[in-house]
Amino acid sequence: MNVSKGDFVIFSANSNSACIELAKRIAERLGSELGKVQMFQEGNRETRVQIQQSVRGKDVFIIQTCPRDVNTAVMELLIMTYACRTASAQNIIGVVPYFPYSKQCKMRKRGSIVCKLLASMLCKAGLSHLITMDLHQKEIQGFFNIPVDNLRASPFLIQYIQEEIPDYRNAVIVAKSPASAKRAQSFAERLRLALAVIHGEAQDAESDMVDGRHSPPPSMPKSSAGIHPSLEMPVMIAKEKPPITVVGDVGGRIAIIVDDIIDVVDTFVVAAEILKERGAYKVYVMVTHGLLSSDAPRLIEESLIDEVVVTSTIPHEVQKLQCHKIKTVDISSILGEAIRRIHNGESMSYLFRNIGVDD
Repeated sequence: MNVSKGDFVIFSANSNSACIELAKRIAERLGSELGKVQMFQEGNRETRVQIQQSVRGKDVFIIQTCPRDVNTAVMELLIMTYACRTASAQNIIGVVPYFPYSKQCKMRKRGSIVCKLLASMLCKAGLSHLITMDLHQKEIQGFFNIPVDNLRASPFLIQYIQEEIPDYRNAVIVAKSPASAKRAQSFAERLRLALAVIHGEAQDAESDMVDGRHSPPPSMPKSSAGIHPSLEMPVMIAKEKPPITVVGDVGGRIAIIVDDIIDVVDTFVVAAEILKERGAYKVYVMVTHGLLSSDAPRLIEESLIDEVVVTSTIPHEVQKLQCHKIKTVDISSILGEAIRRIHNGESMSYLFRNIGVDD
């Protein structure tokens, strides 16, 4: 892979060995070496960054993965971006395969849209372009006032299905909830397989006990002067979770559950149990970002899931030592190609060919 236009520098913004390894693989594909930077924690946990080579007038690509200490990773990215801006880099491109806080991209009662806050901080620090992969919600791209390339991991996961799952033609793509049905449909159409959707899965309902918005209006006497009579509100019917059903036939087939993030694995474990009860003889889980927090590896190991396949967007070597069912797909090639095309000013459309909007 040749890079011809001008100079560029690739930095690894994380002292985590897995992030450095990913950055090295990308640099090797581009025929380059990692830039020299020193990053360490002060005694009071402050992050210090020292760029040890000139970046003046160059395109700087900062590769950052997000391990369990996500807040430290965010500060490393912010400080390194600002350091490169201070050192007169021409363009500063963040390569963040898993964008942190992407789950907090919607307003929840009196909460805040933290993902938008992080986007504003990165732009303010000096980021001029962002390369990421499979954002939790594609609308997150609108939080930035800089170009965002949201790459897709589905070609790599589909290739894994075709090459590593025996008799995959006898498989059915499964959405573990209606919310992920569009992604599952995209996989099913490209693999020419059947589609199944698990409906009625238990969802975590938010408590309405302390939110004043849900309190009924007080009863007021209509005769009170200057007071509008109380509104005639319809009866608020409480939500009831429907019985769990599987829409689609999985009997005697391989079930492949697809999603974008696997963190707390309870819903995946329950889905695997349901699919096995309905006659599926193997259950695979194909996910882009393997956060696998807390005791997720142990739960996967003890579950009916046969294999969990995740990409290398997030370091998970420790989890793989705890669970032999976890497999990794390397996505460094598409990140390297994205870097090459951005640096040379080439079109990015080739990286999105045959990929649907809902993928």
